[in-house]
Amino acid sequence: MNVLVIAAHPDDEVLGCGGTIARLAAGGDAVSILILAEGLTSRVGFDPVRDAGALKVHQERAWRAGALLGAKEVRLTGFPDNRMDTVPLLDVTQAIEREIARVRPEIVFTQHGGDLNVDHVVTFRATLTATRPMSNCPVRRVYAYEVGSSTEWAFQQFEPRFQAQAFFDITSQLETKIAAMEIYESEARLFPHPRSPEALRANARRWGATVGVQAAEAFCCIRELC
Repeated sequence: MNVLVIAAHPDDEVLGCGGTIARLAAGGDAVSILILAEGLTSRVGFDPVRDAGALKVHQERAWRAGALLGAKEVRLTGFPDNRMDTVPLLDVTQAIEREIARVRPEIVFTQHGGDLNVDHVVTFRATLTATRPMSNCPVRRVYAYEVGSSTEWAFQQFEPRFQAQAFFDITSQLETKIAAMEIYESEARLFPHPRSPEALRANARRWGATVGVQAAEAFCCIRELC
């Protein structure tokens, strides 16, 4: 089965569904990752010339994290970080459409549309447009994942609200997810930040307890054709 994970920034793919990527890849599915924004240039004091090397390092970390999770490939589009609302939605949608045409995924994972981060919102909206169920669309299932420090920090104030209806058991993949996140050295934080290893483990244990397993990742089921 072909699977496409769409992320706004490098590290969203790990935070949102890193365990699920590792599980699906280990089971023989071909998992491709598309990262839309470069993830650094909105930082205070970032200088495009002086910090060009940092961008390259960030991209290399995305490739390394994807390889650790077992992804077939990681592709980066390079839209501006935290400014994707300044890019025509058509441009973002068409970038996703091109990847869908190339990968022909049956399952798509994407950002949640009620997140605090504007790039996540744009990514969600563009994904829904790119995966509209026309007769030639290969996508049978679309899931939205949560990202610590963006989904819950919206405090359910924006629509749609994150309501978990689908769960993937990542008991055997949880530590692989933690290790992949540690590759993103500039994005990891100390506890109690939601991107800390302790918080990631606690969240996976919470969702696991919700559905009767040791660890899980939770998703909003946007649509599913059985």
